[in-house]
Amino acid sequence: MADISIQGLNQFFGENQILHDITFDIFPGEKVAIVGPNGAGKTTLFRVLTGELPYESGTVSIAKDRTVGVIDQIPVYEPGATVEDILRSAFHRIDALRDRMREMERRMEINDDSILLKQYGALQAEFESMGGYALDFEVDKVCNGLEISREMRAQTFDVLSGGEKTRVNLARIILEDTDILLLDEPTNHLDLDAVEWLGNFLNDYKGTVVTISHDRYFLDQCCDRIIELMEGHADFYAGSYSYYAEERQLRYARRLAEHENQLEELKRLEEKSRWMHQWGTEKMHKRAFSLDKRIARMTIADRPKREKKLSMMFGDPNYETQEVLKVRGICKSFDGREILHDVTFNVKNGEKVAILGDNGTGKTTLLNIILGIEPADAGTIKKGDGLKPAYLPQVVRFEDESRNLIDTLIYEKNLTPQTARNRLGRFQFSGEDQLKTVAKLSGGEKSRLRLCELMYDKLNMLVLDEPTNHLDILSREWIEEAVESFTGTLLFVSHDRYFVSRFASRIIVLMEDGTWVDFTGNYEQYLAFRAQKAAELAAHTAPKPKKEKPRPKGGTKNLEKKIAKLEREIADCEEQSAALDDQMMQAGSDPGKLIELSSQKDEIEARLMELMEEWETCSSQLEEAQG
Repeated sequence: MADISIQGLNQFFGENQILHDITFDIFPGEKVAIVGPNGAGKTTLFRVLTGELPYESGTVSIAKDRTVGVIDQIPVYEPGATVEDILRSAFHRIDALRDRMREMERRMEINDDSILLKQYGALQAEFESMGGYALDFEVDKVCNGLEISREMRAQTFDVLSGGEKTRVNLARIILEDTDILLLDEPTNHLDLDAVEWLGNFLNDYKGTVVTISHDRYFLDQCCDRIIELMEGHADFYAGSYSYYAEERQLRYARRLAEHENQLEELKRLEEKSRWMHQWGTEKMHKRAFSLDKRIARMTIADRPKREKKLSMMFGDPNYETQEVLKVRGICKSFDGREILHDVTFNVKNGEKVAILGDNGTGKTTLLNIILGIEPADAGTIKKGDGLKPAYLPQVVRFEDESRNLIDTLIYEKNLTPQTARNRLGRFQFSGEDQLKTVAKLSGGEKSRLRLCELMYDKLNMLVLDEPTNHLDILSREWIEEAVESFTGTLLFVSHDRYFVSRFASRIIVLMEDGTWVDFTGNYEQYLAFRAQKAAELAAHTAPKPKKEKPRPKGGTKNLEKKIAKLEREIADCEEQSAALDDQMMQAGSDPGKLIELSSQKDEIEARLMELMEEWETCSSQLEEAQG
């Protein structure tokens, strides 16, 4: 039986149909990603799934008795609630079970009832199966993976940033151990290591996952099925993102070939009909009319749509200065905490440098210092002669966002109206899109418009801060094509592993203590280097082999006496444990007595373990002394 079933779903916004007859099932344990360009209906479908949005027609059902965890918006928590309180709220079912067990314990103390004892045993087994005895371990594991520190766990939820709140809410949902996870852009606000951890977690997760994500590496890591929404229609791909990307191109080629073959066949039949009519005989006219009816019944598949590819180069190929950037001893502190400490490196012409690090390590701050947007507390930045950097920030803003796109290029780049239209057309802004106001553009469209401005300048260094953040997959691919065509030096910050792997030839990693690592090589080589360093550190800090202890003075006689004494005490404990077993069997109908005897047995067993460990140690020492 399907966990989620959608049949014939249709949804309208006013007169616009957003979803067209969407039909699919998602079965237990499947990891499904919903992808597609912005405006394709992904968020609408997600809101229908979560019950947040009513729909026009069709059916949407989730299997009975299946619990659902949703991350698409931050819930409102009690004022003053700490992060730890919110994380622990994930265990409300376990807490309810613990309360039932405690109530039953109180009843067992005053009521001699074997039925109660049996029920208590069943509750205890359920409590253990739900992980009730390992809650602290689970909380620590998830917090470490999502980089929620001990300090953050002690803070009130209200004081956290938007990204921190998202991470805490994601951690709470993971800890709830629900049957179905519905995740909308779960990797936003996560750094590379946290994305890696989340992908591995979801890959091992036994339940069902439905996620909207534009993170291609993440989709490869943990999804086994792709549903693509395009203009409200669904296409299905049984594989990861890499399979989807390849299969999508093959399907486009097949659809294009089908469209062109149908056009060719139509042209052939029309020419044949025209020839028959021209022949002039009655028999040929009849055959021609019959052929015309066949032509009228023909249906021609629509020509498949495809995003335009970028076909231009930008950057100044004549810039030949080798040392384009010298960063020396940069230090920066905020509120008494040093973010950057003595950061020093050079950048040569043509290098592709990625600046990586956990959230809060100063990546954007370093870019702003390099560009002169923000002052450093100490250190210097020296730029090569004739260096002309261009900056694409996380959030792109324009001087006057009430202007339309044509006027923006006219006023900001001093272009003629026709030149502005031509340039916008090359950047996929055509027709009515050029008359939109900038304020109505999405984040990806604003980035594209800024690149449209930049690409015609004589640039020789491009500085990017999270260039793919919040962009759909098609927009990410387009931005990457633009960056691929850039001939100068590239300096960028990104949490998109796909982007980093594609472009970086050098990695600078900022650490939480303000220090940094400078590695020459691509991202995969850096990961191998980091793993090697971690293994070396583990080997260096591993406990050293114990030195051989000197033989005890006075020979082995004292050891032999001690071992004999331990053996007598062990035998006594074993006898006491066996006697308690007999008493517990006889007290099966007396819950109060049974609890008392069980407590005594635990103490005896603990003492027995101590004696056994001491006996093993003495026996080893005796063997060494005799050897």
